[in-house]
Amino acid sequence: MIAMVGHILSAVYLLCAMLLALYTLGQVILLVQYLRQRSFVTPPNPDDWPQVTIQLPIYNEKYVVRRLLRAVGALDYPRDRLHIQLLDDSTDETQQIAAAEVARLRRAGVYIAHVRRADRSGYKAGALAAGLAQTNSPFIAIFDADFVPPRDFLRRTLPHLLADERLGFVQTRWAHLNAEHNALTRAQRLAVDTHFVIEQAARSGSGWLMPFNGTGGVWRAATIHDAGGWSARTLTEDLDLSYRAQLRGWRARLLPQVIVPGELPVHLAAYAQQQARWAAGSTQNLRWLLGHVWRAPLRLSNKLMATHHLCQYVPQPLMLIMLLLAPPLLLIDRLEVLPLAPLGLLGLAPPLMYTLTQRALRSDWLHTLRALPVLVLLGTGLIAHNSRAMLKSLRLSDALPFERTPKFGQKSHSADAYHLSVPAWARIESLLALYAMWGVALALTQAPGLVPYLLLHALAFLAVLRWRWQDARRIEQARTRARVARSTD
Repeated sequence: MIAMVGHILSAVYLLCAMLLALYTLGQVILLVQYLRQRSFVTPPNPDDWPQVTIQLPIYNEKYVVRRLLRAVGALDYPRDRLHIQLLDDSTDETQQIAAAEVARLRRAGVYIAHVRRADRSGYKAGALAAGLAQTNSPFIAIFDADFVPPRDFLRRTLPHLLADERLGFVQTRWAHLNAEHNALTRAQRLAVDTHFVIEQAARSGSGWLMPFNGTGGVWRAATIHDAGGWSARTLTEDLDLSYRAQLRGWRARLLPQVIVPGELPVHLAAYAQQQARWAAGSTQNLRWLLGHVWRAPLRLSNKLMATHHLCQYVPQPLMLIMLLLAPPLLLIDRLEVLPLAPLGLLGLAPPLMYTLTQRALRSDWLHTLRALPVLVLLGTGLIAHNSRAMLKSLRLSDALPFERTPKFGQKSHSADAYHLSVPAWARIESLLALYAMWGVALALTQAPGLVPYLLLHALAFLAVLRWRWQDARRIEQARTRARVARSTD
């Protein structure tokens, strides 16, 4: 009986390792395609600029809504052809702040509508769909609340759409308003930069399916309508619509030379919440779209790389399963199934991608790469958190709530309702850290080669746990100071 269980566990472990290796091989392919990319020529400006609607979906964004509106109101574009929609589902004082700024912009001659809905049905997708029903503009630009578009954004993006009538949307590259805020934001910068500079560039240049990133892009309105419109069936409505559009024959393009800065989450709780939402939404889209991708008249390489992209969070549960299986396999002396050399070799690809990205973007790239260990700890320490989000997304009967990522206008901490407390996950991460340390103790005598692998997991869970409590303590201190200040007024 023990032998049979050992064989089953060994097979599961080996399967997870093989799937991880395949996914990492996909990253290698993206890297190779990036290195083969050639720059393209920007089309000339048109003689007559078209009408454009800018949609700004917001929900309780009192710290950043004013900055957003002022940036959009200052865009260099003919005033009579620019229509701004503030799609405001807020339930707090954001409404009043936004209304005052909208009134100021109107007095300055900006055509802007403050759109309020009776309920928040459909979340961001519902707000975008409601706004789209109120405009006839042929082009739609979208910005999330924490982004600050440059003045020449429309003049640098629209020529591409005007020059290619089958180009459904363009995506610009994100930059960061607060990348140096703390170790968490510095680590996120590495991941986000690599996503745009290498992954998105490789997909765009190769003609593979490319996701819209939800903000900092311009859509052709006809493309949205032809693809079936915005849908709230997943938590990543941007990925859903962009794939549906491209499966209908529309093209997508990354414009890496056009940069739109935004904020990175400064609290681990906010970052973890964002990652969980993306993990759940990605899994929902994997379930909805994978069959359509493989039935579509696409090149085999396109189908394979679309599958790779839709599986972008699958490595998280695979890593968790391998961690959970390692100690039992060590106990029953099934050491021969635990070689990680192939994974270790392929695992060199992500650090190489981060290095090439930073070298391409900045002269102080060695300084920015110092955040790589933190990024590794984050990616490992959140595997259980993200795996749970993916598992919840597989429940066909449950509609998952859209939990926004709090933005604080580059402030360190907030003492108000945006407070994010330490969840019950802290207990789970504590147990996983102890479990990984148990594996380290077993591996020291039976498989020393596994010690670094298991020790990384233990350190990652401990780092995430410490970060959660540290953030919670600082935020609680801010809340205490705020209460004291109110009591003395």
